[in-house]
Amino acid sequence: MFAFLPGEFLVKIKILGSAAGGGFPQWNCACRNCSRLRAGKLQAKPRSQTQIAFSPDDRVWFLVGASPDLRAQILSVPELVPHADAPGLSPIGGIFLPSADVDAVMGLLHLREFQTFFVFATPAVQCVLKTENRIFKVLERGDLPLQWQVLSNNGRLGCHLSASPGESPTFVCNTISLGGLFPDYVSEEFLRAAEPDDATLGFLFEQDGKKLFIATSLSGENAEWQKLAVSADVTLIDGTFWSNDELQRTRRTNKTAREIGHLPLSGSDGLLAQFPANATGRKILIHINNTNPILDEDSPEHRAVLEAGFEIAYDGLNISL
Repeated sequence: MFAFLPGEFLVKIKILGSAAGGGFPQWNCACRNCSRLRAGKLQAKPRSQTQIAFSPDDRVWFLVGASPDLRAQILSVPELVPHADAPGLSPIGGIFLPSADVDAVMGLLHLREFQTFFVFATPAVQCVLKTENRIFKVLERGDLPLQWQVLSNNGRLGCHLSASPGESPTFVCNTISLGGLFPDYVSEEFLRAAEPDDATLGFLFEQDGKKLFIATSLSGENAEWQKLAVSADVTLIDGTFWSNDELQRTRRTNKTAREIGHLPLSGSDGLLAQFPANATGRKILIHINNTNPILDEDSPEHRAVLEAGFEIAYDGLNISL
């Protein structure tokens, strides 16, 4: 796939963005968190929209999702910009799409500048981008167009950084369906034909005995994710909402967290309660909505998360495996 020498390396992970859609503060929101942050009265960090990058060899980088803030996020990280000895060639070799949600795919439009790269997605997510919204046709305009790679909603894919035949994969991507919904912008015709399990994926990346589990949107419909979290050295998992009625209390929607595909953190059946007690790896909450009280570093909810053994992702967090 890529012409770099194989070998054992530390897996490097960079959190380029850690907020849910709209970022923090959100441009049109006057909730307690956003208002106090703008006024300088909240002990909290601003956050851009969720974007994860990882490298198996410190040379080629892969993205998980493609956030609306991707251009600025790439420019803020020296490892992701073209090197002087390879002008016009980005170190970004591929993107794993967890869903077709706007927050997970809009950043692809920032990557349309005549360079080929791999996009890994389920057949249904590929169908959404290829047929439901023609704006993504701009990705095909290079001399070497975008290269689509099919992901199963419950499978295992070996990824090679070397073009040498017969070599073991540099890393392996395991996929799991996380339930959830397709985005609102898709057609009724598409929904009738689509495989529901293709809507939202979690990823378990394995390399040299190390495991990274990523589930940025967790509906709670499929408990199989718990097995992957137990085995992982690092888990990056959906921390969108603290409570199920969080958005309802803002009076901007009548929907609960669960109804829009996110397992809330609190409650007897929330994420904190469901997360397996025998997991020994780092567990880090990501994709945090601007309304979530855990963003307030002086709040009891923030303390409760830390006391439960979780970390809270922030823009610029670096992790090595």
